[in-house]
Amino acid sequence: MTHTTATTAHHRPRWWTELALLALVYVAYSAGRLLARGDVSTAVDNGLAILRAERAVSLDFETPLNRLFTEHAAIGVPADFVYASLHYLVTPVVLVWLFRRRPLQYRAARTWLMVSTLLGLVGFTLMPTCPPRLLEAGHGFVDTMAQYSSYGWWGAEASAPRGMGGFTNQYAAMPSLHVGWALWCGVMLWRFGRTPLMRTLGVAYPLVTVIVVMGTANHYFLDAVAGAAVMGAGLLLAKPAMRLADRVRTRFPRGGAAALPAVGSPVVGGGCHTSTGERIPGQRTNSAAGTTSTAGTTGGPADSAGRPSGATQDAAPGAVAEHSRAGGADDTAPAAAR
Repeated sequence: MTHTTATTAHHRPRWWTELALLALVYVAYSAGRLLARGDVSTAVDNGLAILRAERAVSLDFETPLNRLFTEHAAIGVPADFVYASLHYLVTPVVLVWLFRRRPLQYRAARTWLMVSTLLGLVGFTLMPTCPPRLLEAGHGFVDTMAQYSSYGWWGAEASAPRGMGGFTNQYAAMPSLHVGWALWCGVMLWRFGRTPLMRTLGVAYPLVTVIVVMGTANHYFLDAVAGAAVMGAGLLLAKPAMRLADRVRTRFPRGGAAALPAVGSPVVGGGCHTSTGERIPGQRTNSAAGTTSTAGTTGGPADSAGRPSGATQDAAPGAVAEHSRAGGADDTAPAAAR
């Protein structure tokens, strides 16, 4: 295995750590939504300001859509089911699909989703917003989830199951993470899906979600725009977030162990490397020992350079002659000096 392959395998995410990480982020996100409820009057003022801004430029698409969903139960009831369920089902399914089928791209995709979710939490805190369905009836909106609550498991308070509306923040409308998460799912399906059906779903799911969140009067059109903007910001911050995580992992390695050297010849210490067939100096494998024994049998005991003495004896006559010529030259040098 090459060093690159070993590094890739080392950083392959483990399902249990990913599950714990995602659960921790979701719990923190849910708790943050509850803590960021803010003042109701401020949330209503923010909602009315958004509605006035939309109507000033004819962007209040939620008004005709909500009227359509309210007048036709065949449209409103399925839309309520979509709003109350797919947001919590499709996103985890896409995450698991990426983890199993696209492990090399999973980490970047997961980081993008997590960073964007945390940015959305900042938006809930800074700008609590009353959704259209909770405005006074004079503004022309009907809460379709309350109107059709007998068809599903949700109550009149929110998309949460009956009796659990108090555990949700109904004023966390800006930005719309229903739209943001759906956009993330759509990008993943379009980019990594191999079939035309997958790519079609990648386009259809975010568009359907935008229509549903406005038709059920849970979000304004500008909430949907803000949800897409948050995902864009999260995409830009995903790579810096991963670099920061890598630096933390390097500084505090798992188990406190230092990073292992690259694959290659084992380092013994002091900058000395073992030669082929050795594990540590002085300890040779059987194959190396057998080679040495054979060399000693055929040519005599090995000298300090690892060559058999027979090779040294064969080279001796030439070496003596060379030494004699060199000695004769040295002997004439004092005579010439005299």
